[in-house]
Amino acid sequence: MPGEGDVHQYMPPGRSIISVLADEHAELTKLSSELASSLAVKREPADVFTAVLTRHLSAERQYLYPTVATLFPAQGSNIAKSEIGHDRTLLTNLALLRKEEPGGDAFRRLVQAVETGLRRHIHSCETGMFPALEDAVTKADLVRLGNRVEVAQEAAPSRPHPRALMRPPWNKLTDAAIGAIDKIRDVASGRKTYPDSSTASAAAKAVSGGAR
Repeated sequence: MPGEGDVHQYMPPGRSIISVLADEHAELTKLSSELASSLAVKREPADVFTAVLTRHLSAERQYLYPTVATLFPAQGSNIAKSEIGHDRTLLTNLALLRKEEPGGDAFRRLVQAVETGLRRHIHSCETGMFPALEDAVTKADLVRLGNRVEVAQEAAPSRPHPRALMRPPWNKLTDAAIGAIDKIRDVASGRKTYPDSSTASAAAKAVSGGAR
């Protein structure tokens, strides 16, 4: 029979970690560009961008960097350490951004600094880590990692915490705990943390997660 004797691997439902993170990089680039070009007196665009980027970096520290460090011991650990350092700088700038008045000179400088850091981050992922993962990890495992990243983001902090633990395994526990507190603060303050196009999807995930 056709295919008899072939080795078949179960393919879990979901998207590859590379697809998930690359799509988020595109969304973050769009949000960053909109924030840099408008710099209006409203706080909301900065809040949304901050929340999306903070969740994204948290999930990468939980699954992308540790996977790279494990797969490539010679250089992966150095790459992960470097990326965590850059993440801390990005989160520090996001925390400072929250304290500045939108539209002011300090606010503009911080937006530019974050935009530069984001570009560096995306370049590092998409030209270094993603190709290496694609060569070393099976498609099924890439999807499993993608599913874990998406779950991790739902529990991740929505506010920058540059002094929080950033290395596994403790960051998985602390980020979830901090994320729960952030959600309470966001609801209480009415802070928006998702782009308009993502609000319905995020709400649906939260409801389905609670039902489970």
